[in-house]
Amino acid sequence: VRSSQKSPGNAQTGPQVSRPAHRRIPKWIHREESKVHCPYCRNTDSKVLDSRTTDDGGSIRRRRQCPSCERRFTTIEQMQLVVVKRSGVVEPFTRDKVINGVRKACKGRPVTEDQLARLGQLVEDSLRALGQPEIPADEVGVAILGPLRELDQVAYLRFASVYRQFRSVDDFEAEIALLRVEQEPTGIEPLVPDRLADHKISN
Repeated sequence: VRSSQKSPGNAQTGPQVSRPAHRRIPKWIHREESKVHCPYCRNTDSKVLDSRTTDDGGSIRRRRQCPSCERRFTTIEQMQLVVVKRSGVVEPFTRDKVINGVRKACKGRPVTEDQLARLGQLVEDSLRALGQPEIPADEVGVAILGPLRELDQVAYLRFASVYRQFRSVDDFEAEIALLRVEQEPTGIEPLVPDRLADHKISN
């Protein structure tokens, strides 16, 4: 039986070369796949029969079969988004946290819960469209500003004042000026046909 030890020529007297340390994998990445329970008999084991990526590439559809009751069912596995804060802390992205933050800015405004839920969906969709599992916290704020500006401009100013750290009234005035510019017509207004004037010109 051959030994796995090094040959005498390499054995030695000089300093040993240390192996490079393995990169530490974040806990949220390096984890075992959670068990999928059969919806019929609650068995924790299943066999994957088919896997297909959805059209948007954001999730995987798997067709499974339970070895216990032999019934088939479908699971949809979605990429987990995580938010990286400025301090380096990593936490899972949750739509509810986005909605709760926007709800505070919308206090006293004519904004419904359905509209908040829709905004949360738009924010999550835009972040998933980036195709990155790790999202900087600043990107989440940017994703909120656009839909919130369309929803309610007063709530937008409240949220933007905290997110962009307004320091004076001048910051508010500058932001309000930008909102007014966006509302102004940018093109030439279409001319209203004047048949009488056209008749005079033709004559």
